[in-house]
Amino acid sequence: MSQQPVPPPLAWTPDPGDLPRDFANREALEQQLGQLFPAAEGGLSPIRGGRAAAARQLKGIDAKRYARSRNHLDGAVTGLSPWIRHGVLTLAEVRDAVFAQLRERRQGRDDGSKLINELGWRDFWQRMWIDLGDGINDSQEELNTGHDPASYARTLPDDIRTGSTGLACMDGFQQELVTTGWLHNHARMWMAAYVVHWRRVHWKAGADWFLEHLLDGDPASNHLSWQWVASSFSHKPYFFNRDNLERFSKSRYCTDCPRSGDCPFEGSYEQLENQLFAPQAAIRDGGDNRNRRGDGGRTNNRRTGGNAAMARPAGSAATARPKR
Repeated sequence: MSQQPVPPPLAWTPDPGDLPRDFANREALEQQLGQLFPAAEGGLSPIRGGRAAAARQLKGIDAKRYARSRNHLDGAVTGLSPWIRHGVLTLAEVRDAVFAQLRERRQGRDDGSKLINELGWRDFWQRMWIDLGDGINDSQEELNTGHDPASYARTLPDDIRTGSTGLACMDGFQQELVTTGWLHNHARMWMAAYVVHWRRVHWKAGADWFLEHLLDGDPASNHLSWQWVASSFSHKPYFFNRDNLERFSKSRYCTDCPRSGDCPFEGSYEQLENQLFAPQAAIRDGGDNRNRRGDGGRTNNRRTGGNAAMARPAGSAATARPKR
């Protein structure tokens, strides 16, 4: 893969209140951050910042494998989102690297199309943010769950925040989120659905919590994705069942889960729909096909990506603007 250009050093003069630009080692950085933010919990994320780390990660992508396996927790996701989020890598650089890889491996453009599409979706979130401004903090349309919006709690329950729900999957996702600052896209969707639909917590509480920890989190992709799950940025809510979780996680959580015998995600999609949502006209497209696609159990026919964007909007009033 062709070597990417190294950007020039920062051009502006540091202000007295700025963090130092260079540290002797990561321990010195951690000590400095601990002094500045004494209430923060945990240590440094194992994900390294900087251009050199970004270049190594970019060199390791496999666009063809990404297309086939990105929905699985052990799939070939790129892991580039933290560096893209902070401007260390540009979308154009990643695009060019994908095309260079396809040429070097004599693969067709279709082999990289899914990853290229995901870059476009990421750009869309930013354009939506320009369009909506602070409006991304507000529900874009009425919920399609049949429940009164006032019935959703506005604070995140302590057991979710501390990873003590007793559900191995959700507690595992919480642990990965707070210790690494990153979480697989599918895990983000599952956790968001659990918070909003099973625990009846307002999407904004969950979205704000994610932003506290995600290295790749930005209000645009994060908040609008949570709204997609909640159905305030989609024509129906996203949810999943145990079969879906086991399939895409290879049962890594379910086997030893202390609540395996009373799993709240057990059941068919029809059963869970009746359990989670109040009766209303035509939540589903028709028949019993909801959430049964091989793309991870979504409620529409979009597919899931492996990076920062947790979900994409279905055709709804909120997406009458140019797509992301």
